[in-house]
Amino acid sequence: MKKGPFKSFVRGFTLIELLVVIAIIAILIALLLPAVQAAREAARRIQCKNNLKQLGLALHNYHDVHSAFPPGGTYLAGTVQPAGWSIQARLLPFIELANLTNLIDFGKKYSLQPAVTSVRIATLVCPSEVNDKAYVDGAITYWPVSYAANYGEWFLWNPLSGEIGTGAFAPNAKIGFRDFRDGTSNTLAMAEVKAFQSYLRDVGPIANSPTPNDPATISSLGGTLKNSGHAEWVDSRSNQTGFTTTFTPNTKVPYNDSGSIRDIDWVNIREGNNATEPTYAVLTSRSFHTGIVQGLLVDGSVRGFADSTDRGLWRGLGTRGGGEVLGEF
Repeated sequence: MKKGPFKSFVRGFTLIELLVVIAIIAILIALLLPAVQAAREAARRIQCKNNLKQLGLALHNYHDVHSAFPPGGTYLAGTVQPAGWSIQARLLPFIELANLTNLIDFGKKYSLQPAVTSVRIATLVCPSEVNDKAYVDGAITYWPVSYAANYGEWFLWNPLSGEIGTGAFAPNAKIGFRDFRDGTSNTLAMAEVKAFQSYLRDVGPIANSPTPNDPATISSLGGTLKNSGHAEWVDSRSNQTGFTTTFTPNTKVPYNDSGSIRDIDWVNIREGNNATEPTYAVLTSRSFHTGIVQGLLVDGSVRGFADSTDRGLWRGLGTRGGGEVLGEF
């Protein structure tokens, strides 16, 4: 008996089936992508917190050696002069960068030391910072900073009298643990800021007005618009390496730049640019972490502060001896 040959049939995908499979894969990717992004941001936030913890430890070690925290620049009284070296620069030997410190001559301007200014300091940059890039100003290259020092609420420094603001740091200051009458666990040392921050500067002297309460009024104070705030980790001026607690974390401070609304900082006179007039500043703590900024307290602990943080609480955290009763935060 002859048996006929077996016939085999290989059935392929129809076009509709292929499109359905592609659609399912696309949906799965769409569902997974936010989870992956959230996991990555959580990792970046942890690294950011670790950076602040390292800076907190560095501040304590600096204090052990010098019996005070580093000054926010050193300036001669009643003299127009260049910016000083930043608090962050003085912490370098305490974050395992002694070799870089050895290249610095603190008695000379940082603009004369390009081998130092052009170095990126990983501990000073938040992993979530979108503008992690060099800033070129003329012949000098700088790198930004994500962690700024607490210079107080509004008033920073009077170059004639030497009076300083309410924060943990100030020009020419030798502030130590003894000066934190509010308690080291109730005072901010550092908080996050954004690199290449837009800001108005150098409008000149202003009246000794109270601390502003309305962000919308800041642009009316005037000044020249720049987009290089917090872009130079070596510079002690507050617009580069400091923040103030005038407004709560991530508060929008609007400025109409020819129809484009920018979120700005403001400083009337940068430290060293006037021999007699005081410096006032609005330098808001901002971050790329959704809904919070991370802050370092003087006791070395790191906390997340929500955008909804009470303004009175935030300003109280900005003072070293204001006597505020802060309660739980």
